[in-house]
Amino acid sequence: MMADELQYIKLYGRIFLSMDIHALTGLRIGGKPTSLQIGGLENVVLRDPLTQRPYIPGSSLRGKMRSQWEKATNAPQNFFIRRGNPIVRIHTLKDAPLNTDAVCRIFGTTGDDAVPNPTRLIIHDTFLSDDSAKALNESGVTDQPYTETKWEASIDRITSAAVPRQMERVPAGAVFEQCKLIYSVFGNRQNNLQPEAPLDDIEWFFDLITMLQLVEDDYLGGSGSRGYGQIAFKKLRLGVRLMTHDANGITYSPLQQTEEYNDLATFSAAIPELKPIIRQQFG
Repeated sequence: MMADELQYIKLYGRIFLSMDIHALTGLRIGGKPTSLQIGGLENVVLRDPLTQRPYIPGSSLRGKMRSQWEKATNAPQNFFIRRGNPIVRIHTLKDAPLNTDAVCRIFGTTGDDAVPNPTRLIIHDTFLSDDSAKALNESGVTDQPYTETKWEASIDRITSAAVPRQMERVPAGAVFEQCKLIYSVFGNRQNNLQPEAPLDDIEWFFDLITMLQLVEDDYLGGSGSRGYGQIAFKKLRLGVRLMTHDANGITYSPLQQTEEYNDLATFSAAIPELKPIIRQQFG
């Protein structure tokens, strides 16, 4: 593809997936200490500055989904975010055809890539539910507002000397409500060629469900190898909004939603029925 060739992209609509995130074990997504007072916590969680409630940034869930998907698809780590110490690499498209790259066709490419592609996936921040906030405030077991302090120690294998540290985390049982994944269904064309049908984009959407299952089986946030961050996705609901072009102009339809599915396993089992419904809505 020549750099000076005209490129077009058409938005056919969007697929929405909403769900709650349940913390099955203590959840820790780290923030920055607000003070260095003696005896203060160093390893704090991220909090909403207005309510002081812990929340899950969309970037944390999106990054975890991408990381798991890169591993699952054996994607080469070919782009340096940082070349110093430590080295940080991720996968990017380079010169491969877009439709063959299971990662970048969903997560997009950087401005440096030879094959331009916008991201199809947006994930909003997800906030602690009012019910969970109330329960944590009234429980009497939290050390900080809405969180617990867990003591850990690194042990010298020979002398048994211990180096203790405090870790702040959201207690098991907390619910983060109405996580929203928004997936754009595009069609692309070059010069005067007709836009491609969005069927591939619709098919790729369902890769997100596999990614969510990979996250459930792994962990979210920090210290997962020590038992933190096991989560479950609950109350899943799929929705569609269509973009139509006709003599009356451009119309963006109201959100049409499916029934609610109790958990990810139930939702996954319904995918064979949902796929043709979604395809039919996009024509």
